[in-house]
Amino acid sequence: MAEIVRIAEPVEPAPNSTLPQNVEAEAALLGALMIDNRLVEDVQLKLKSHHFFEPLHGRIYDAILRLTDSNRVANPVTLKPLFETDEAIKEVGGPAYLAQLTGSGAAVIGARDFATQIYDLALLRALIGVGRDLVEGALDTSEDVAPLAQIERAETELYKVAEEGGAEGKAKSFAEATKDALQQAEKALNSGGHLSGFTTGLEALNSKLGGLHKSDLIIVAGRPGMGKSALGTNMAFAVARRFLRDSADGIEASKSAGAPAVLFSLEMSADQLATRILSEQSGITSENLRTGKISQQEFRELARAAAELESLPLYIDDTPGLTIAALRTRARRLKRQKNIGLVVVDYLQLLQGSGRNGAENRVQEISEISRGLKQLAKEIDVPVIALSQLSRQVEQREDKRPQLSDLRESGSIEQDADIVIFIYREDYYLKAVEPDMPSPNETDKLAKYEEWNAKFAAAAGKAEVIVAKQRHGSTGIVRVRFDGRTTKFSDAVDEGYMPELRS
Repeated sequence: MAEIVRIAEPVEPAPNSTLPQNVEAEAALLGALMIDNRLVEDVQLKLKSHHFFEPLHGRIYDAILRLTDSNRVANPVTLKPLFETDEAIKEVGGPAYLAQLTGSGAAVIGARDFATQIYDLALLRALIGVGRDLVEGALDTSEDVAPLAQIERAETELYKVAEEGGAEGKAKSFAEATKDALQQAEKALNSGGHLSGFTTGLEALNSKLGGLHKSDLIIVAGRPGMGKSALGTNMAFAVARRFLRDSADGIEASKSAGAPAVLFSLEMSADQLATRILSEQSGITSENLRTGKISQQEFRELARAAAELESLPLYIDDTPGLTIAALRTRARRLKRQKNIGLVVVDYLQLLQGSGRNGAENRVQEISEISRGLKQLAKEIDVPVIALSQLSRQVEQREDKRPQLSDLRESGSIEQDADIVIFIYREDYYLKAVEPDMPSPNETDKLAKYEEWNAKFAAAAGKAEVIVAKQRHGSTGIVRVRFDGRTTKFSDAVDEGYMPELRS
């Protein structure tokens, strides 16, 4: 059962001020509900007992809901036994107060308006509470002063108020439910028949996934050195660049296969990521860029690439040690300010949980984080790509291709993810077992070295993107190329393709 966010509990009024409330509207609504129980269906999805300013009214409202939910009549007679021992009702005349609430039948006509006003006033009280807490926290210097943390907490609380102030949940008609599906199908048709979401930057992967879809949590996992950070960065860059190109071509943002993107890098700094992207676009190795070992011509290529990327809608947050709550707050802020359409997190295991339970173990913490990332994807309606480490048991198998059971520390990652992608590069493992170069007279060693060399040559620069789980389609292996010099993934050349010969 989902936890109810109690954002509107009564708070003590500040000196010389009165909190927004209308107790008369609360009484009129309760009377209307007891006169006509059918009205409960109209208000119960949005209005909760903690929205009432008068606590007694909240308890009466809860009792009405309990009775109607069990298909019993809720009126002053059936409610009387539930309130005979209630101290607060004794102060207003005892259970007879219930009958007084039904005194005006005219209240039935305005019941929905009363419910809306009670709800709106509760949100205003909640807003006052958040503002008061913010002021008190800012004035209190008895603890460690952490203004940025206070701001993030305030943003989280404000978002709770805004979230509860949104449209209440309701069932959709079939026509409404299929509208998005038809739009996705049209988008895939217009893109050439395989891309209904945002581009991954790899045609073969687009064909397998149909692109990156809104509200999906995509896990990209691999052992260290496989290139998961590179793939996550490549995807974020591809989505942002596609948006830039589509905008230049006059394509509406809603029909674009790209979007502004944000990359939360808990491992690498922003300048390191920028160096990677510049290396990919200029063709100059990251090592040469860092050490300055470039020619004048290469510098001109670098300047050209940098100029082209100046307006790229790609944002990098390299704040270390983020909690899942802080990350969600920052992502929501960027959604509001920059209208981001993709979130990339590098990487999941470096995030921290809420830490509310001191005895909480790491598996529970990872479960909280993966669940929080999925909730974020649904909240702001964007695909979220989370990079993840794999356990060392991969290294102990002869076939080192990852499996879902290798996801590190928690099975909830597999459960929460809509898509799970593994990266496997055989050349990485072959390089680790490279034999020493034998002398010409060591024939046995020479044969083994040549065998290894042939295997390495066949695997060099190749990678497998393994789609191990996909809610929207089939699983399988997508073969791509990986340039370790520039950390760039690209589509593999079809070696079986031969151009048509013309006489």
